[in-house]
Amino acid sequence: MANMTQTQTRPDARQTVQTRRDPRQAMPRPEPRQVPIAGTRPRPSASAGEMVLAYLRTQAGVLSSLEPMVRADEPDAVHQMRVAIRRLRAALRSFGTVIPRPRSEKVAGELKWLGGLLGPVRDGEVLPRQLQSSLRTVPVELLIGPVQARVQGHFPPRRAAAYAELTEALDSPRYAALLAALDRLTLEPPLGPQAEDPAREVLPAAVRRAYRQSKKRMRQARHTPSGPARDAALHQARKSARRARYTAEAARRATGKSARRFSRQMKKVQTVLGDHQDSVIARQAARDLGIGAHLAGENAFSYGLLYELQAHQAERLQAAARQVWKKASRSRHRRWMP
Repeated sequence: MANMTQTQTRPDARQTVQTRRDPRQAMPRPEPRQVPIAGTRPRPSASAGEMVLAYLRTQAGVLSSLEPMVRADEPDAVHQMRVAIRRLRAALRSFGTVIPRPRSEKVAGELKWLGGLLGPVRDGEVLPRQLQSSLRTVPVELLIGPVQARVQGHFPPRRAAAYAELTEALDSPRYAALLAALDRLTLEPPLGPQAEDPAREVLPAAVRRAYRQSKKRMRQARHTPSGPARDAALHQARKSARRARYTAEAARRATGKSARRFSRQMKKVQTVLGDHQDSVIARQAARDLGIGAHLAGENAFSYGLLYELQAHQAERLQAAARQVWKKASRSRHRRWMP
């Protein structure tokens, strides 16, 4: 009887907790665990095709599992869906000798489309925090006019419009076709010339190529004059570091700790350069806010100050990126690559 009573009361207890919970007040979700999916845990001795397909299946599963959370607008769900898309795109681009790129280009393009819709929604989450954080460092006597109110009111309607466009896309036949194409790609893949070769031989070479592109773009950014051109160059370097990171992730089961360590180093580079890109976008937002304030007859001084704070932050992050890259590119992190 005791067990029966306990069983009967548990659903009510859960219902009470769910009723009181406000999903917008919940703590940010950790990165989704890669749930076991058939064919996603190959042996270290597996072929390159088995290893790459396992990674693609895992990320496709993560993408699908996040859709309900994105529709519910749960914290961090948009960001995590973007990450899954980026991992899929990185794998399709990096392992062209395993899954021929001409056969995966359409899927990669549709993933880019979906990622492009997620971006503005994510910006609507990040930028307000970024600018509000800068405002907290400004002496109150330098905040002239309703600066905080204007910053707070600027982003919600823009994010709402972007989110509406995103949910409309999730309801569209185009999105359903993307999921179906992903299923076909992972279940009946077109295999390339190196698909049957050992993953231990094929995947490290792909990571090396991705690293070399990162190195090239970091060098180009360093020699680009400061200003918008360097900002754009660093953004491209960030994309390359991210691709190198995710390519190494896909190789971990074949190469072990070496790929994991390298992936962590590339993540550090990606993070610093991502913060730099956030400062670039925040400057643009500060400028737009200043223009809006001026047209409304307000004093725009504080928005210029906000712009300069973000500019100085970008300079610090550029210096930090050089140091992080110097450590991440040490030869000891790449000895496992051919």
